[in-house]
Amino acid sequence: MLRLLSIEFHKLKHNRASRVLSIVYFGLLTSIALIAAIKFDIGPIKFHLAEQGIFNFPYIWHFNTYMAASFKFFLLLVIVSMMANEYSYKTLKQNLIDGLSKKEFILSKFYTVVVFAAISTVFVLVVSLVLGLIYSDFNEFGIIFSDLEYLLAFFVKLVGFFSFGLFLGILIKRSAFAVAGMIIWLIIESLFKGFLYWNFRHLKFDATEKVGDIMQFFPLEAMQNLIKEPFTRLGAVQSVAKQIGEQVVKDYSVSFLNIIIVLIWTFIFIFLSYSILKKRDL
Repeated sequence: MLRLLSIEFHKLKHNRASRVLSIVYFGLLTSIALIAAIKFDIGPIKFHLAEQGIFNFPYIWHFNTYMAASFKFFLLLVIVSMMANEYSYKTLKQNLIDGLSKKEFILSKFYTVVVFAAISTVFVLVVSLVLGLIYSDFNEFGIIFSDLEYLLAFFVKLVGFFSFGLFLGILIKRSAFAVAGMIIWLIIESLFKGFLYWNFRHLKFDATEKVGDIMQFFPLEAMQNLIKEPFTRLGAVQSVAKQIGEQVVKDYSVSFLNIIIVLIWTFIFIFLSYSILKKRDL
């Protein structure tokens, strides 16, 4: 494993675009801390975002993993370009000539995906812990380390998403087209979701549940379901909803079923990547 990883990181170290994108990505993860600096002082109106409870334990684990997941596109570019460069610079063929098997080649890419996801997760853990210890109103040990399943969901989400990107990179061979393929698949899922809503429109309030039961098995939807939006969970939002006669009833927990679905898709993407590479004449 270490030998395969060393090969991959040697390639990445000498790829300027990958280095820049990686720095931008981890810079954006760190920039979550800048949210704490958002203040509005307009006359009698004083608003400090950090005081609204977004950095309270354990809510911060939910909020920060959700926000950090929105930056995953930058690291996706590193993954697909990493694969595209193998074909452009003939390094894939050279690795195979040097004795690396096709199985080891795919494993080296997958290990890189897992390491990127793991580093991202640790990054978010550290940033969240620091912000929480500074701004949280609740600093009891049991509260600080509750809801850590959001970090697991974040890790699984990144591994699944990057594995999808790796598969498209191997299938299409060009980074720009691979990213376009990801966008097209997102559009396909969205159109199908809209079709289901239209098809179940006669069910009225039950339509959302029915559509969700079907869409949860699609890859991008399953990844999105791992960490649900955290904004309506905020106490301030709940209070405003009650004042206008509305009640927000939503399950924000991490579903074990969603984790299993994403892990199955991850296995499928890696297996298909290996199958394509195995059959392709290089």
